[in-house]
Parts: sequence; C-alpha cells; structure tokens
Amino acid sequence: MGENSMNRRKVYTIVLSAFSVLILGIIVWHVSNTSTKKTQAEAQQQVIKKNRAKKKLKKKVPSPLNVKDDKHMVKLENFKYNSASEKKEYPDLYKYPKAWIDVDITTQRVYIKDGKTNLYEMYSSTGKHDTTPRGTYHIQNERGDFFYTAPLKLGAYYYVSFLNHGEYLFHTTPTDEQGTYVKSIAKTLGREPSSHGCVHLSVPDCKWIYENVPSGMKVVIHGKYQTQKA
Repeated sequence: MGENSMNRRKVYTIVLSAFSVLILGIIVWHVSNTSTKKTQAEAQQQVIKKNRAKKKLKKKVPSPLNVKDDKHMVKLENFKYNSASEKKEYPDLYKYPKAWIDVDITTQRVYIKDGKTNLYEMYSSTGKHDTTPRGTYHIQNERGDFFYTAPLKLGAYYYVSFLNHGEYLFHTTPTDEQGTYVKSIAKTLGREPSSHGCVHLSVPDCKWIYENVPSGMKVVIHGKYQTQKA
C-alpha cells in the first residue's frame, strides 16, 4: 500500500506540474498576444496620424486661384478689366438696406453681402506688400469720377473713399495721365495685389459702387495674401 501511495503521489505531482506548465504557457501566450495586438493597434494609429498629417499638408491654402467663386462669375482666364465680374445683374441695394462690403485679401475678391448671403462677387486687387488696412470701416462722402496722383504718375476712375477721407479708396484699375488704363496692372485683378493700399476693381464693377453704394455702408477688410508658387 505504501508503495502504491507513493506512486500515486508521483503521478499527481507530474500531472500537477504539467497542468501548471500548461496554465503558465496559456498565460504567457495571452499576454504576448495582447501585447502584439496592442502594438499593432498603436502602429495603425501612428499610420492614421501620419496620413492625416499628409492630408493637412496637401490641403490647398486659400488663394485667388482655388477660391470657389459664384457660378455666375466670368472665368478668371476670360476676365478683362473693362468687364463686369459676374454675368448676372448687379443687386438692387434698395432691397437690401443692410448690405455691406466684404474685402477678402486672401482671395483677392470683393463681395457685396446681405448678412452672410453673397449678392455679388467682384475680382479685385489690394495693396502690394500688405498695404491695405484690415478692419471695419464705412463708406465716406468723398467720391468722384476721376483723379490723378502726379508723384505716382497714376490715376483712376470712379473712386469712393472708405478710410481717411480720400486716402484709401475703391477705384478702377489705374490709368496713366491721359486716362488710359495701364494693362500691366489691370491684369492683376482677381490674381494678386498691385495697389498702394486701395482696392482696385474692374471698370463696370467700380462704376456700380460709385453710383449705387451709399455713404455709411459698412466695409470689412480681412485676410492675408500668400504669394503663389509657380
């Protein structure tokens, strides 16, 4: 009996040892598998983060060339300084007593707005070297059909002041002393800044502002132009 008892104990010990080894193996496998999954999940998250970062880098910076224009806009490549920016009629401001002017330096666009609604969009050219002042202003009383600045040897038609009573204006793309439009400057409308701080517009667009926009209308100027890579 004593010998049988000892044999059974040996068997129990062997079985228990084997079971312990099995359990330990399962635990090690589980921990290893969990760690591997965690590592894979972390790696996937890193890949997702990198892809998001790449998408942000690829995201186009707002510019005159990628702005989403109104569907009625004349295509920029077909636009001329002596044409209206849109193919539709200019808005009747009597119907929009709270209309205001939004000047976006980033995209070189001017918007006539009623609240957040765009009534009309215009190609424009603001100040070179960031010389157009940002802020909220109001149309002033100074306006006229032509001016000429001898020191600059440039003039313009249909000027309307919005700051410093004649210093900062909406006016047509510039002219020479004889009133002839300077085409090298005119071609910058809707594309890049070219003024000394004023806001250049096409002839019909500026004439409409001159004839229709009342003194006191709000003007908001914002944004920053970024030089476009070739």
